[in-house]
Formats: sequence, structure tokens, C-alpha cells
Amino acid sequence: MGKFVVNTHGRLQEWIADAKGYFRDAGLDYALTQHILLTKQAAQKPLEGNAVPDNLQGAYQTYEKGRDASISCACHWTVNMAASANHGRLWGEAYSISPCGIFVPEGASIRKPEDLAGINVHVGYQSGSHYATIQALEPFMPADQIALKFGGGPSDRVDQLLSGSAQAATVFGMQYYIMEQLGYRKIVDATFMIAALIPDGVDVADVRKYYAALRRAQADIDRMHQSYTHFYLHELPDRHAKLVDVRRFGPGERIVFEPYTRELYESTHKWVEERHIFPPEKAVQGRYEDAVVCAT
Repeated sequence: MGKFVVNTHGRLQEWIADAKGYFRDAGLDYALTQHILLTKQAAQKPLEGNAVPDNLQGAYQTYEKGRDASISCACHWTVNMAASANHGRLWGEAYSISPCGIFVPEGASIRKPEDLAGINVHVGYQSGSHYATIQALEPFMPADQIALKFGGGPSDRVDQLLSGSAQAATVFGMQYYIMEQLGYRKIVDATFMIAALIPDGVDVADVRKYYAALRRAQADIDRMHQSYTHFYLHELPDRHAKLVDVRRFGPGERIVFEPYTRELYESTHKWVEERHIFPPEKAVQGRYEDAVVCAT
């Protein structure tokens, strides 16, 4: 069997586990790679002008194509749908929580969530920001007043805010800290859950070794995350890194070692179906026992 291929995801845990030998200590024969939607290699050039075409290639589409990793992460809505569609199995023994929010320029007239009614909020298509924005705005306005623009990946949306081609955008993790540090105004919190997907044929014992290493890394972050924020520079595009001081960034995504339960799986799938985010033929719910890997 080949190496266990680990995607990084713009968070600190994998970098810490690699640098401090936690993966090796767990007995994991691994290779570290970077997830295409989040990394500096994938970041596009800054926009010219204000035209932002809809980008319909998001997190779910990467699972349809197949990611080159033994385990990879995305928002739990997308991983839930991907596991139901037999694109892999959702890892049910842990999940994580990411800081996220809808941001606008400091000088914008938008002051409260209700001011976003009918205003395009830039998000990633069928990606965490897509679902999280709907979830965050539903308490404040009817569904037909929530306006979304599919602006691409996290770095694309930072570019769109910086260039003025987005009046509002939802960002999370590193990009959340960028906009916060640059003085952009957070209108509403949109914190969301992230889950992991493993392809068929991956050894469950290796996944548990991977998470044993991440548990140690999470403890390091909990004790003093400031020692590790320099790892964000491995992921940020140079044009964004030069605008900020990562020493001021927060701990970012936090891994929670609790089960992804049957109730959570089923209620999440129902939530996505009710909002018609996927066409009916792609919204079929698989059985929890088939879609989720968890301890018996």
C-alpha cells in the first residue's frame, strides 16, 4: 500500500503534526500535499475591472472529479452530500469548527444583516460559504431576499473585496483573519462545521493514526496558538501575505473529537434538500451505515 496522502486545508493542524513528528510517532507513512481550492498555487491573479463571472466549480465538484488524497476536508454539508453520492465516506469520529463571517468594506452603508437583503454576497459554489451564508441570513430575511454570487475560492473572494468588485463576501479561516485585520466590517457570524471524506480502499487504521497526530497538534494550538501562526504563510498567496501580519491571526479551525451522529447526518441532508442547493437527482440521501465511517 502506498503513502497516506494528507491534504492541508489552510489550517494549522497538519503543518504542526508534520513539523513536530506527530504523524511519524503515530506510525503513519504519509505525504503532505495542498488542497487546490485553498492554496497559494491555486490563487488567481487579482481582478481587472469589476466583472465577476459565476464560478460553478466548488468543493463538491472536486469530490465528483476525485481528490488525490487519502483524506480531505470540506464543509460538512458538501461532505455529507458527497458521501451520499458514493464519492467516498464521511469520517464520523471527528469534525471541526471554523470561524467564518460575512464581511463588507469599512465604509459601506451596510451595517446589519437586514441591509444585505437583495445584495450579492460572494460565496463559493456548493462550498462551505454557500451553505453558511444561507444559514446565517435566514434569521434576518426571507429566502428570496438572500442574494448569492458565486465568486470562486476563498482567495478569489478576498481579491473581490479588496478590488471593490464585491459589496459583501463570506470568508473563513485565514481569509477571515485577513479581512478582520484590514479593517473590513463583519456583519454576521457564519461559523460552520467541517468534515472529512475518505475514498474507498483507504485503511481505517491509518485514518485513526492521522487523527491521533492531529489530536496532539490541536492540544498545542489550544495551549498557545501564537507559536504556530507562521504556518499560515505556507498557504497564503504572496499578494495577501504581504498585506497582513500572521502573528496577529487567531487559532483558526478547531478539531472536535466527537461523533458525526446519525441525527446530524440526516438532518443536515434534509436541510440541503429543502433549500434546493442540489438538483433532485443529486440530492438522494444514502444510508448512514453506508455513508459514514465511525467506531462501532
